[in-house]
Amino acid sequence: MNRFFADTSVMAWRNLRRTLRLPEMVVFATIQPVMFVVLFRYVFGGAIDTGSTSYVNFLMAGIFVQTVAFGSFGTALGLVDDLQRGVVDRFRSLPMNHGAVVLGRIINDISINLISIIVMVIVGVIVGFRPTGSPLELLLGFGILVLVSFSFSWIGATIGLSLRTVEAVNSGGFLWMFPLTFVSSAFVPVDSMPGWLQGFAEYQPFTRMVDAVRALSLNQPAADHVIASVLWCLAIIAVFLPISMRQFRRAALRA
Repeated sequence: MNRFFADTSVMAWRNLRRTLRLPEMVVFATIQPVMFVVLFRYVFGGAIDTGSTSYVNFLMAGIFVQTVAFGSFGTALGLVDDLQRGVVDRFRSLPMNHGAVVLGRIINDISINLISIIVMVIVGVIVGFRPTGSPLELLLGFGILVLVSFSFSWIGATIGLSLRTVEAVNSGGFLWMFPLTFVSSAFVPVDSMPGWLQGFAEYQPFTRMVDAVRALSLNQPAADHVIASVLWCLAIIAVFLPISMRQFRRAALRA
C-alpha cells in the first residue's frame, strides 16, 4: 500500500510539472466557465425566474459543478495522449503499480479543477454572487465539489482508455456530458421544464450535486441533497473505477 501511494504521488507530480510548463492549459480550462457565467448572468438571467433567489446566486452552484465535471474531459485527453505517445509503455516497463498512472492523472486534474473553482468564485463575486452559507457549509460544499471532480474523473479515465486517439476523444468524449448538465437544475429550475422531462431532471446525479452545493452556499436545507450527491458519487466511482483499470490493462497491451 505504501508503494502504491508513493507511485501515485510520483505520477501526480509528473503530471503537475507538465501542467506548470503549459500554463495555457489552466487558462483554457477557466475561460469556458467564465464565459458561461457572463453569458447566463447577463444574457439569459433576465429571462429566467428563480423566485426569491437572485439568478446569479442560483446560477453559480451549477457553474461550479459543471466546471469540475467538465474537468473529466482533461483526464480522458491526458490518458489517451500518454497512450499514443508511448508513455504508458515506458511506465509498464518499470517496477511500479500501474493503477498509480491513472490515479496520478486524476489527482493532477483535480488540482486544475480547484484552481478553476477559485477563479469562478472570484468571477461570481464580481458579477454579484453573494453566498450566505456558514463557513462550515461552504467548506462542505467545497468538499462536495472535490468528490464530484474525483468521481467524474473516473468516467473520463474510462473514456480516454477506451478510445484510441485524441481526435476520437475530442469528437465524442464530451457528448455524454451535455444532457446531464443542461437537463438539470444547473441553469434553470426543474419545474420550468416540460412535465415529461422533469422526472429525469429531478433525480439524475448532476441535479442532486448542483442542489447540494446550492443549498450549502445559500444556507438552505441541504441534508437530503448532500446525502444523495455523495451516494451518486460513490456509485459512479464503484462502477467506473474497475472499468477504467480494466481498460488501462487492455489499452496498455494494444498501445
